[in-house]
Amino acid sequence: MELWDVYDMNRNKTGRTWVRGEPLQEGNYHLVVHVCIFNSKGEMLIQQRQPFKQGWSNMWDLTVGGSAITGDSSQDAARRELEEEIGLTIDFQDVRPHITFHFERGFDDIYLIEKEVDLHTLTLQYEEVQAVKWASKEEILAMIKTGEFIPYYESLIYFLFDIRNARRSIRM
Repeated sequence: MELWDVYDMNRNKTGRTWVRGEPLQEGNYHLVVHVCIFNSKGEMLIQQRQPFKQGWSNMWDLTVGGSAITGDSSQDAARRELEEEIGLTIDFQDVRPHITFHFERGFDDIYLIEKEVDLHTLTLQYEEVQAVKWASKEEILAMIKTGEFIPYYESLIYFLFDIRNARRSIRM
C-alpha cells in the first residue's frame, strides 16, 4: 500500500494522506514529478515501460516520473524516482522544478537536467522499465504519431526542448 500526502488547491499539505488507487475527494490534490535528462547533443533520455506495467504498458516515456509518497518534498520524489527507475543518483537539494503543471487532481513538477549519461551504467527497475535510449525532439514526436510514445501533447514536447535551451537546464 502506497500513501501520498494530500494537498489543498494552494499546494499546502493538509496533514492527511491518501491511499494510491482510491478515489481522491474533490478539492484534494497530490504531487507528481518528472525528470527529463538531456545530453549535450540536445537529446532526451527516454524510457520504455514494461509490457506488464499497468497504464501505458510497452510505451516510451520521459526519463522518469512518479508520485511523491508521504513525507516527500518534490526534490525527494525526483531523486527517489530517478534512483528507483534507472539507478541514477542526482542531488536535488538546491534544485527547483523548471515547470509546474496543474492537472485535475494535482501538481506535476518537471525538472530539466543536462547530464552526460552512459546508458550501460544504468540499472533499470525491472518492475517499471524495460529499456532506455537517447532521442531527439523529432524522434519523440514521430514516436507519438506512431503510438509508440505516451500521447503527450506535441506542444509539451516542443516546450520541454525549447525551455531547456531558453532557461538552460541544470547541468550536473
